[in-house]
Amino acid sequence: MIEFNQVSMQRGTQMLLKDASLRIHDGQKLALIGPNGAGKSSLFALLNGELGVDGGDLHMPPKWRIAHMKQEVEASERSALDYAMDGDTLYREIEAGIANAESDNALADWLDKMDQHQGYQVPVKAEQLLHGLGFSKEQLQYPVKSFSGGWRIRLNLAQALMMPSDLMLLDEPTNHLDLEATLWLEQYLKNYPGTLLFISHDRDFIDGVADHIVHLHNQTLTQYPGNYSAYERIRAEKLAQQQSVYEKQQERVAEIEKFVTRFKAKASKAKQAQSRLKELQRMELIAPAHVDSPFRFEFPAYEKMSTPLLAVDNADLGYGDKTILPGVKLSIVPGHRVGLLGPNGAGKSTLLKTLCNEISMLSGERSEGEHLRIGYYAQHQLESLDVKATGALILQRLKPKASEQEIRNFLGGFGFHGDRALEVIEPFSGGEKARLALACVAWMKPNLLILDEPTNHLDIEMREALTLALQNFPGAILVVSHDRHLLKATVDEYWLVDNGKVQEFEGDLDDYHQYLQNRDEISAETDNASAAQAKAEKPAVDRKEQKRLEAERRQRLAPLRKKQQAAEKLMEKLQAQLSDIEEKLADSGIYDAERKDELNTLLQQQGKVKSELDDAEAEWMELTEQLEEAE
Repeated sequence: MIEFNQVSMQRGTQMLLKDASLRIHDGQKLALIGPNGAGKSSLFALLNGELGVDGGDLHMPPKWRIAHMKQEVEASERSALDYAMDGDTLYREIEAGIANAESDNALADWLDKMDQHQGYQVPVKAEQLLHGLGFSKEQLQYPVKSFSGGWRIRLNLAQALMMPSDLMLLDEPTNHLDLEATLWLEQYLKNYPGTLLFISHDRDFIDGVADHIVHLHNQTLTQYPGNYSAYERIRAEKLAQQQSVYEKQQERVAEIEKFVTRFKAKASKAKQAQSRLKELQRMELIAPAHVDSPFRFEFPAYEKMSTPLLAVDNADLGYGDKTILPGVKLSIVPGHRVGLLGPNGAGKSTLLKTLCNEISMLSGERSEGEHLRIGYYAQHQLESLDVKATGALILQRLKPKASEQEIRNFLGGFGFHGDRALEVIEPFSGGEKARLALACVAWMKPNLLILDEPTNHLDIEMREALTLALQNFPGAILVVSHDRHLLKATVDEYWLVDNGKVQEFEGDLDDYHQYLQNRDEISAETDNASAAQAKAEKPAVDRKEQKRLEAERRQRLAPLRKKQQAAEKLMEKLQAQLSDIEEKLADSGIYDAERKDELNTLLQQQGKVKSELDDAEAEWMELTEQLEEAE
């Protein structure tokens, strides 16, 4: 059990915790939530022993093994597989012990430790983890330095999951994952047997994993039973007790009610539309929990529209000479709200970049509507921001005629209030830069929004504001996201990018999860079938000749097999002797002073038998290897 008793913690001049108390029981799975800058990561550093308390007491089991997810990873020549396996430090220690053993006895001890640790399963587990996180079989041997920043963070996650642990600390584990890897991680963590504390801004992920919520707010820690949805209901009820807040809640509910009514009137019976209606009705219920959000903005659309806005026909998409998506045909019209689905590497980003003209089509026709205005958001937009400029200046450059007040009002909706809009953005956090990049997209009044993982780095309140803004956007939306709540609440249909095709997906996100599971099963069956076919295609051998060859092989291997059986019998005999000696040594009376000679004799016999047993095992292993090679 972990217990915070009146804990205070300060970083610099900022007080993060003041007389905070919290009790965490073994095996609980808790999501730590709170506004950016409240001290969530510092709390993790406290639990991990990197920081100390400034007041009060923190009690933790002294022998607990703690696994944590590093946020940075240096470029390294180590392979992805080796890097992930490094997370199991005991395995690496045993491995080094085996390699450097200076005697047969020492080697036997290390091999015994490896057996107790089930070390033979470690490489298999690492491969399974990396596969679940989206790495292909070929990528397992790539050096760490060859991966981008987001993929290196995935490697850090794999390393944390490899650590045998009693407490696991995960800071934003889904931030650089796609939808497929997020679904896999959710299932994995549900089965984690230890105590889990994680920071996440993905409400569906929290709902799927957490059984308790810890809210870090106003320097205190408050624990709520249940998942995030349960927390929202409790929080809404607490806020409603304040009259001024209650009035705001009613206004927000009325707004969403109007939207739900409008959507109901035109929603089809299609599964995707019904799924979205269900999510919108859920938002009606949770809206009162978010009335004190600092974010409130819209995506104003360009006044004119074209039909279609954008179309491609018989288009080959890819890079250089490599075609990833051949013969693509699609058309996007105003009101289209599409979520792109597909496994990692299938071509989703290639499609988005092509539609945005970031890369050219290899062949085919592209037609743009007269009034097309694309608003494109992707992770590299954050990197291209001028960090020496202020947020206000960045927007001023995009629209030189806009007034300062107009710009400051607009940035206020994205959380840049007062003089914050006039501050140089270089020291801004990743979340603040992501908000500013989204503000730049909205500022230009697009009528086609193309969004590639728009929720990365955003906290829950900003994600909720983004979801509301997208609901009211009158243009077309094409979005890739691992945030299931955003997808369910903002899109009406899904397109599947897989196996070199872009096609409509008939179903909702639950169906897509099932599709992925079936896809993996089919892939495994295909691999097994290929192996069986290869075996079947071996040239046939004459039956009589086959029997003669087998008899010849048995005769040739008989002496080896006889030696192996003799070594096996000797091992059994020595093991019985060793057990008998160790049983005598387990008698506490043997250590009495008057039985000293008897003890010495037994210890000498134990050493001699152990040595003979090691020799017998080594001989048996060598003979077994020879037999396997000969067969």
